Amino acid sequence: MAAKFLPLACMRSESSREGGDLSPRPHYPSMPKYPKGALSSEEEKNMEGSESTALFSVVGMTCSACAGSVEKAVKRLPGIKEAVVDVLKKRAHVMFYPSFVNTKTIQETIEDVGFQATLVEDETNEKSTYVCRIQIKGMTCTTCSTTVESALQAVPGVQKASVALATEEAEILYDPKVVSYNQLIEAVEDSGFEAILISTGEDTSRIQLKIEGKWTSNSMKMIESSLQALPGVQEVDIDPELYKFSISYKPDLTGPRDLIKVIESTESGRFKAMFFPEGGGRESHRKEKIKQYYRSFLWSTVFTIPVFLTSMVFMYIPGLKHVMDTKVVNMLTVGELIRWTLATPVQFVIGRRFYVGSYNALRHGSATMDVLITLGTNAAYFYSVYNVSRAATSPYFKSTDFFETSSMLISFILLGKYLEVLARGKTSEAIAKLMELSPEAAILLTLDKEGNVIGEEEIDIRLIQKNDVIKIIPGAKVASDGYVIWGQSHVNESMITGEARPVAKWNGDTVIGGTVNENGVLHIKATRVGLESALSQIVRLVESAQMAKAPVQKFADRISKFFVPLVIILSFSTWLAWFLAGKFHGYPKSWIPSSMDSFELALQFGISVMVIACPCALVLATPTAVMVGTGVGASQGVLIKGGQALESAHKVNCIVFDKTGTLTTGKPVVVNTRLIKTMVLREFYELVAAAEVNSEHPLATAVVEYAKKFREDEENPAWPEAYDFKSITGHGVKAIVMNKELIVGNKSLMLKENIVIPVEAEEMLVETEGLAQTGVLVAVDRDLVGVLAISDPLKPSAREVISILKSMKVRSIMVTGDNWGTANSIAKEVGIDTVIAEAKPEHKAEKVKELQAAGYVVAMVGDGINDSPALVAADVGMAIGAGTDIAIEAADIVLMKSYLEDVITAIDLSRKTFSRIRLNYVWALGYNLIGIPIAAGVLFPSTRFRLPPWIAGAAMAASSVSVVCCSLLLKNYRRPKILDNLEIRGIVVEL
Repeated sequence: MAAKFLPLACMRSESSREGGDLSPRPHYPSMPKYPKGALSSEEEKNMEGSESTALFSVVGMTCSACAGSVEKAVKRLPGIKEAVVDVLKKRAHVMFYPSFVNTKTIQETIEDVGFQATLVEDETNEKSTYVCRIQIKGMTCTTCSTTVESALQAVPGVQKASVALATEEAEILYDPKVVSYNQLIEAVEDSGFEAILISTGEDTSRIQLKIEGKWTSNSMKMIESSLQALPGVQEVDIDPELYKFSISYKPDLTGPRDLIKVIESTESGRFKAMFFPEGGGRESHRKEKIKQYYRSFLWSTVFTIPVFLTSMVFMYIPGLKHVMDTKVVNMLTVGELIRWTLATPVQFVIGRRFYVGSYNALRHGSATMDVLITLGTNAAYFYSVYNVSRAATSPYFKSTDFFETSSMLISFILLGKYLEVLARGKTSEAIAKLMELSPEAAILLTLDKEGNVIGEEEIDIRLIQKNDVIKIIPGAKVASDGYVIWGQSHVNESMITGEARPVAKWNGDTVIGGTVNENGVLHIKATRVGLESALSQIVRLVESAQMAKAPVQKFADRISKFFVPLVIILSFSTWLAWFLAGKFHGYPKSWIPSSMDSFELALQFGISVMVIACPCALVLATPTAVMVGTGVGASQGVLIKGGQALESAHKVNCIVFDKTGTLTTGKPVVVNTRLIKTMVLREFYELVAAAEVNSEHPLATAVVEYAKKFREDEENPAWPEAYDFKSITGHGVKAIVMNKELIVGNKSLMLKENIVIPVEAEEMLVETEGLAQTGVLVAVDRDLVGVLAISDPLKPSAREVISILKSMKVRSIMVTGDNWGTANSIAKEVGIDTVIAEAKPEHKAEKVKELQAAGYVVAMVGDGINDSPALVAADVGMAIGAGTDIAIEAADIVLMKSYLEDVITAIDLSRKTFSRIRLNYVWALGYNLIGIPIAAGVLFPSTRFRLPPWIAGAAMAASSVSVVCCSLLLKNYRRPKILDNLEIRGIVVEL
């Protein structure tokens, strides 16, 4: 990758202001870029909002050097605000001002660089796929989630739907041209559940406001008209009952403060607007659900305890037994009447949720846990009602009731649900902690036309708009993603990236919302706010990961489809078998308890089977562990994109490493220069820098930075103009500088250009490669004049990481585009035995496929755009957090800290998570396989032991809680101790 000049497109070109500091600068998923356009800041401010976007198909690009040359050429045009080139998708996305430049000029410029360009009109207008997230209330088991998922999949325009019971949310990929999110909500509600919209693909610019004031139809129409007249407002929805306005808008043109100002200025300030109270969030819903179960359990306990006492305790206390046995009507006793009276509200009022759930499930042709609970408690309750009614109408019939069975069943199930929701909420604490990073308020600055500060005010962080200037004082959190326009400081980004050392920031540097300003005052310009911010993107990534199902979960889903019907059949069969055995004297009468007959004994066994069976434990086994695992990973700087990545990572037995930026720091520096011809060193670097400044390659950047040493008197030196510049992919560059033909590149380029390489140069190349350095040859007017040695130092822990992986029985391979000499030296230094050098991006992917064909489960670790094909091809793609956006997008796991040892953390965490999932399955399956036969009375003939229904119900509730608690133990995960012993050394390179 290094010596062959195989570039990394989209790499941020950062100046080496920090001397010899070679630690990688953190890079974040979907972070903004801020190119320096051709317009002045004043012109750009005046033109704000008038920009257009265009998407071009670019044919002929083979690597990131091609993409870099296209991007550079387009950005040089006047009126270009932004240009991003994607070499993988062969696309160029350009934002421009039509009054300065048009699409035809942009297209011609791309073609002048040497590629075929075509304007793509369809994709620029509208996204073809949106992602909608819906919160679903009322799901109690996997049958519920399967029912909702099937209903959503059946909606035309839905491409994929995932419903997670553990989070009680649905994530739907849909085509907005075919179906709207309102139709998706209707589909959920038609399935019998309550649906609350969390977000849609359109939601990056949506706000909900509560309007206080005297509402009339005319005033509402006036406010609506005023809002719709505001530039950038796309849609206004009004809910008169809640006094709520929902407004969609383009954040580039307007924002929350503008919308509130328009509302409050309507009709002479009669109205006041504020953010609508957030009641639909995951956390608020969870807290409300906990309160509901807690209240229901308390009320159920109030009624159930007297039922239990009158049934199980008072009968053994002589005085109270006499009172309880007192006849009221015929054979109906006081105790029976009390139990009937107290059990009824538990059954029908407190237990109403189970009836509603059963009705909705049966209406849609499915059977859920609610059906089992309803059948079991109804059997006990109505049989008891029959008995006491008969006793009340007969002077001879002595009844036996099971009111304590139905009421205690419901009480224990509610207790189990309460504990389960309480425990499940703790599985997503990682998201809550991420959200807490964002500050609540920000200091907004007001500037005059010259850019001087004329005022400041503290505002709610939700009121920040794009292009606002925000003041960040020492010790305060950065309020928004943006870039520094004034001041200098150090910013602690460890809470986002895990990078412990504060990062220096000054004019032009990007900052991330949620990080902490250390020691100086900064003025930043906000660029991404709300759901567009880096923090929100990370939160969304973790949420999506927790929604994604692991393949192992399919096992539980298959079982759950038949579980409830099978349990109902088993329950009926148990009752029938014991009833017939009693009817035809299949067992001695002495087996029957004195308070029952054979029918009642059989009924007790049947009810116990029905309520002890629990598919919930099976269903929660995987998602709860995945939720905790991904949350723990996020807290340690390892972002795992779902259960699939977790499951694949624990099987990995071969890791393919890229070299530059992965095993090495990715910050090459010139360490030696040897001139073969007599020449002034300053003039030599003047020529080389003039050519290399046009290249995006890291080696070119290293050369330019070194050349600046000879012009220390200039902050931003201007290099001589380079004519006929040409970048030769994987080889080097050619240009005419100061009327001299300059060729800078590797040995193969010189041989291709028929340039003679002296023995002295050959010897130096061998020497540099032996030192794991890259040799760059420089020819002036087709005469070799010098050799540069460029070093990209190893990351501090690379050698130890490879050694630890060997001890874990994981094979390590290095694949690089660099020359064989440098590649072998690096591999030898870190302890890697297998090396593939001079590999193009497609070769890396082919090697991954070869290893997979040989039976390996392969992980690819890389950072560049040219690693993306291999990252996608691998079973698990791991992207270094300081890498490119495209690499991060292609990867399954993102190592946010850019520490190589996090590869081990990711694998170890996945192994621990899946051992926990296996333990959960063993417990859940074992519980049902052992519990159901015991409840059916298998042990009764030999031991006279039977499981009363209320104890069976308690066991069922405990099984779900135990699985969730078992998963929660993952929160105590600590990375392998051997990693704590690694010495993280700073790297200092003398320039």
